[in-house]
Amino acid sequence: MRVQREVKGRKGKTVTTVSGFQINADELKNLAAELKRRCGTGGSIKDGVIIIQGDHKATLITELTNRGYTAKVAGG
Repeated sequence: MRVQREVKGRKGKTVTTVSGFQINADELKNLAAELKRRCGTGGSIKDGVIIIQGDHKATLITELTNRGYTAKVAGG
């Protein structure tokens, strides 16, 4: 799974995206809700990608690793 920070196409707003899940839609929805709560911010799911508002790469990688997922930082 890949965690990366994006700004392009978002009117200058920074978001962190998490992609590469091999889980069903309900599990993805629950995981997104828990990650948003952990980061204390909003977000959404689009085309199987979790989008979290703000730059939360380190927090998300730590949280996903604690949950047993293999997460890597993608991009810069």
